[in-house]
Amino acid sequence: MKKFNIRKVLDGLTAASSSSSSSSAAAQPGTPRENDAVQETLQSEHFQLCKTVRHGFPYQPSSMAFDPVQKILAVGTQTGALRLFGRAGVECYCQHESGAAVIQLQFLINEGALVSALTDDSIHLWNLRQKIPAILHSLKFNRERITYCHLPFQSKWLYIGTERGNIHIVNVESFTLSGYVIMWNKAIELSTKTHPGPVVHISDNPMDEGKLLIGFECGVVVLWDLKSKKADYRYTYDEAIHSVAWHHEGKQFVCSHSDGTLTTWNIRAPAKPGQIITPHGKQPKDGKKPEPCKPILKVEYKTTRAGDPFMVLSGGLSYDTVGRRACLTVMHGKSTAVLEMDYPIVDFLTLCETPYPNDFQEPYAVVVLLEKDLVVIDLGQIGYPIFENPYPLTVHESPVTCCEYFADCPAELIPALYSVGSRQKRQGYSKKEWPISGGNWGQGTQSYPEIIITGHADGSIKFWDASAMMLQVLYKLKTAKVFERARGKEEKSGADIVEEDPFAIQTLSWCPESRMLCVAGVSAHVIVYRFSKQEVTSEVVQLLEVRMQCDFGDVDSPDPGGEQTPTLPVPGASSSPQEVEPPTLLSTGSNSSDGPRDNIPCLQVRSSPLKQSPGYQVELVIQLVWVSGEPPQQITSLAINSSYGLVVFGNSNGLAVVDYLQKTLLLNMGTLELYSPSEPYQRQPCSPRKTRQPSGALCDSVDGSNASEDRCKSPTSGSTSPCNSDEERKQKFIEKVKLKGRRFSKTVASDFDAKDVSFTRSRSSSVTSIERESREVISSFHFCESFPRKTDTVVSPCLLVGTTQGSVMMVAVSLPPGGDQRMQQPVGVSSCGTLVRLKGGILTMALLDSTATLLPPSYEPWYDTNASDEDKERSRKRRPASPPSSQEGHDPQFAVLCSDKQAKVVAMPSQTRIYKHNITETSFVLRADVVQIAGANCIACFCANGHIMTLSLPSLRPLLDVNYLPLTDMRIARTFCFSNLGQALYLTSPTEVQRITYSQETCDNLQEMLSELFTPVETPEAPNRGFFKGLFGGGAQSLDREDLFGETASGKASRSLAQHIPGPGGMEGIKGAASGVVGDLARARIALDERGQKLGELEDRTAGMMASAESFSKHAHDMMLKYKDKKWYQL
Repeated sequence: MKKFNIRKVLDGLTAASSSSSSSSAAAQPGTPRENDAVQETLQSEHFQLCKTVRHGFPYQPSSMAFDPVQKILAVGTQTGALRLFGRAGVECYCQHESGAAVIQLQFLINEGALVSALTDDSIHLWNLRQKIPAILHSLKFNRERITYCHLPFQSKWLYIGTERGNIHIVNVESFTLSGYVIMWNKAIELSTKTHPGPVVHISDNPMDEGKLLIGFECGVVVLWDLKSKKADYRYTYDEAIHSVAWHHEGKQFVCSHSDGTLTTWNIRAPAKPGQIITPHGKQPKDGKKPEPCKPILKVEYKTTRAGDPFMVLSGGLSYDTVGRRACLTVMHGKSTAVLEMDYPIVDFLTLCETPYPNDFQEPYAVVVLLEKDLVVIDLGQIGYPIFENPYPLTVHESPVTCCEYFADCPAELIPALYSVGSRQKRQGYSKKEWPISGGNWGQGTQSYPEIIITGHADGSIKFWDASAMMLQVLYKLKTAKVFERARGKEEKSGADIVEEDPFAIQTLSWCPESRMLCVAGVSAHVIVYRFSKQEVTSEVVQLLEVRMQCDFGDVDSPDPGGEQTPTLPVPGASSSPQEVEPPTLLSTGSNSSDGPRDNIPCLQVRSSPLKQSPGYQVELVIQLVWVSGEPPQQITSLAINSSYGLVVFGNSNGLAVVDYLQKTLLLNMGTLELYSPSEPYQRQPCSPRKTRQPSGALCDSVDGSNASEDRCKSPTSGSTSPCNSDEERKQKFIEKVKLKGRRFSKTVASDFDAKDVSFTRSRSSSVTSIERESREVISSFHFCESFPRKTDTVVSPCLLVGTTQGSVMMVAVSLPPGGDQRMQQPVGVSSCGTLVRLKGGILTMALLDSTATLLPPSYEPWYDTNASDEDKERSRKRRPASPPSSQEGHDPQFAVLCSDKQAKVVAMPSQTRIYKHNITETSFVLRADVVQIAGANCIACFCANGHIMTLSLPSLRPLLDVNYLPLTDMRIARTFCFSNLGQALYLTSPTEVQRITYSQETCDNLQEMLSELFTPVETPEAPNRGFFKGLFGGGAQSLDREDLFGETASGKASRSLAQHIPGPGGMEGIKGAASGVVGDLARARIALDERGQKLGELEDRTAGMMASAESFSKHAHDMMLKYKDKKWYQL
């Protein structure tokens, strides 16, 4: 019997219902007939959504730990995230479900496990022996707040200090509390009348595990004898304690205090400190106490076998150093080095050769965790140079404003970008290898090149190698070098000041094959770059100024001349939101003394010669200028085509087509002029806008102030005010999208909630509001080879233009023959009217052939224009001729069009709709791309409500619909992008890139592709005690903690004190790491846990037997007393 597949039947019904909506499709010429239906291979089984890797610097770091044997670094954050780092390319991300901040991390050294303590008073045991770490156990404290944790090396007992001043002890194997508790009132002097404050430090004496050093916030330090359960010594100082560090011999320790002092104590002399120093305090001549300094937040004391010890501390600077950056101080012998950091210090750790605290420490490096960076300092070289950081932690060096992802690029691109980028690296790094070197790379099968491009608020663009689940910066381009910089406040005065980042990247277009790059900035400027391996010096930067007006029927044709006019930089001119009418100027400061500002660009191109290093070099700068006192509108869409030599850009005023080879403006057309007069879609212009008078300047002050606040705040900043409900969050998000949206401009504003009162309040006149809402913005471009008109029978170069009102227009491009004629004859550009109309703003467009294969835009293979003539001739021979323009009998095509509401497939040249699919009714699409996966094409969409969807091509069958994210924020909306082969990414925080996959194949192979954190390593041998120390004592004293803290000796802890929560990292972890050594180790770990549990049960049974034995002994004793004095004959 034949098997019946309900899924295929449903797919067939969907396709049938989609195609039935266009009854006239088969009758039109150039439309696929019924028997020519495209055989689609993509099914829903090809798709699955999952996160892959997270790159970048941990956002808002709060704590750090290092495993000196495994060489793994762990960083905890204020959002409950854990980031683990090994050698370059070995990274891992995991998240605590509660989202509470991580206050402390402790490795079980060389055990493949990590303990985390959170601000919600919970501690968790992470299993790192599997590729995706998971929690094995959790313990939630109910009555006390955790302030400090300490886990001695090779011990299973974790000390936990609390806000009340008590210390509890946890067995990390079973995650159960011991009955042994050190109460604060037993630790301090009985005569003390005040509470000592929270526990700020716990550590055991390096030479005697039975002695525990406890630091209280008030300044009291107690040396506690664990066996006798009493304090041996108490050390009292007037200033609060921040940290404590031992000398490895266990005879003295150092405390750091809130007044910037360090006190050194001998353990047997508690009366007063052996030494008091203020590292950064000015020593008065009269012998008085030095002036107090800022608190020393942490100190570490590390000894060396062959020299003076190192003392490393953070903080402690003098109060008169106002405005000075955070510093790390390294004291070695008589020298003191103050190392200035770029950001505040969160934590630091000194890396030492030995994990044993009772041996010479031999420090070799200091890891410094800053608020926005990770620095490792080499202690072994003069001058303390830093190590070159191999991790991709500079994503946020300047806030990311846009992002693009290219999977399966040409193979030679990454080496080419790396070769020019390697020259940009700074010098002066340590010559040693990066010390955090643990873990192993994944054994993935993904071998295709992947490149990520990020645009930044300072005008820089970074190219990243994202192949094989890794991320490495390849090359950095600074676009701001093209412009003059404002040097003083006098140049930035006026009421129309631009945002802080006038060079911020708005959008970019890149052709990987030709290596042509085009970027648009927020100051209404476009720069065309060409890639070259030769260094050149440009005497004059080629400049083209474009005058784009919004008045229908009154568009001046701009002067196409490329002459540079000296202009003053006009900050603020570019700040108007792109999708709305420019905000009214808030004062007369924008008008010069001789009238309104006119024909002036927002930035001034540099007049001095520009030295251009190998890499991307400026080909042409295009600037929009002020028109009659109106600032130019920001550029909303951009495209470049290397085969045609054209760049096109658009905004709310219209579009402009520029020939970057001839440096001329070919077309400057208002949006309304793109419609032909006979079209039903043609929109009549609203009331014509007149030049604004200064008297009306304050009428739009509400919107104007909003715009000026949010102008080019980079999309890294999310909502600042907490939202009480989903509806409020929704409205906040929509308002931000209105002001800052890039592709999704006006439609976004009205699709979610038409009655957005908070945004449209306080308008000066109803006419202005109506006009503002009716503005049509150019939102998308696509160069292609297609049929410009219905009557055409041959394909020719075309440009598809999409708008925010859902119109798709066709523009025909007429190219002159190649060679010298291309540079001499003009390119013809003409509008052919509307192709089709969709609901919502157009996001993406593409072209398929009759077999549904993607037809990418034509391109010119890369060649170096600055190379020698021989190389140039050789490369030009390989370049194809200009695109064919007169071939008869072309097969019909499919035009794929996707808006923020729906998708349509239109047959070409008949221009008949054959498929339609409404993507969403209640939300709107933020990003859509036509991508290749599993040898076929589909549309991938990301909605504002967090759904990720894919649609088949050409039938638009839904293949995937997953609710991936909740209502997203502006940063994710602006940086989300899809790529080929099932890859996608977005900025999940201002400093981190999250990569995801929607490919079933990638999800299936994810375990193999991920790196391994834990590698089997032998623990170094313990230091030799020596003959005399063994004979006379004095070596390290061990302690049987099991005897002290076990249930037999200390009893059971109060059940109400903490609640044990089994973690999900048990069998799930086994299933996830079922292959290879990691799987075996994980199974062994679970087996050990089970063995521990069985041993616990055995202990319970033993305790029961002992109790019954005691009972028997008691009864026997009673019997003996009863018959003790009786004679044998009295029995």
